[in-house]
Amino acid sequence: FGASCLLGVRLVEAGVRFVTLNLGGWDTHRDNFPKLKDTNLPQLDQGLSALFTGLEQRGLLDSTVVFVTGEFGRTPRMNKNAGRDHWGPLMSVAFSGGGLQMGQVVGASTEKGETPKSNPYRPDNVLAMVYRHLGVDPSQTFPDYNGRPQYVLELRELIRELV
Repeated sequence: FGASCLLGVRLVEAGVRFVTLNLGGWDTHRDNFPKLKDTNLPQLDQGLSALFTGLEQRGLLDSTVVFVTGEFGRTPRMNKNAGRDHWGPLMSVAFSGGGLQMGQVVGASTEKGETPKSNPYRPDNVLAMVYRHLGVDPSQTFPDYNGRPQYVLELRELIRELV
C-alpha cells in the first residue's frame, strides 16, 4: 500500500486527474482488534503519511483532494467471533487537501455509533465534493435510454463545512 501511495503521488505529479488506491482486508468479521492493530492501521497510517508528505513536498496538496473511505461502516457491537460486520446506517470518510477547510470533525454519531446524530451526509455529498474538485457539475443531466434527463447526482449538496 505504501508503494501504491508513492506511485499515486507520482501520477498526480505527472498530471493524472483521478487516482484510486486500494488497501483491502478490512472485512474483520473475526478478530477485529488484533487485525486492525497489527496490520490494517499501521499500513494505512504509513501509506497516507507518505502520500500526504509526497504531495506537500511537491506543492500538490492544495490542488489535490484526497478522500479515504470504505464501502460502508461496521457494526457498533462485536459479533460472537470478536469481529464487526457490515453496517449501512453509519460510516466515516476522511478528506484532505484540495483547498478544503481541514482540521475538523464534521458530524457525530449516536453514543453507541449506530446512526448519525448530527450532519447526516450521504455518499452523494461525498461524490459532490469530488466532482466539484474535478470541475463536474453534479446538476448536469444526461439522457437515459428513454431520452429522459438524469442528473449526475440526485443529491448535490456539498459538505458545507469543508468549503
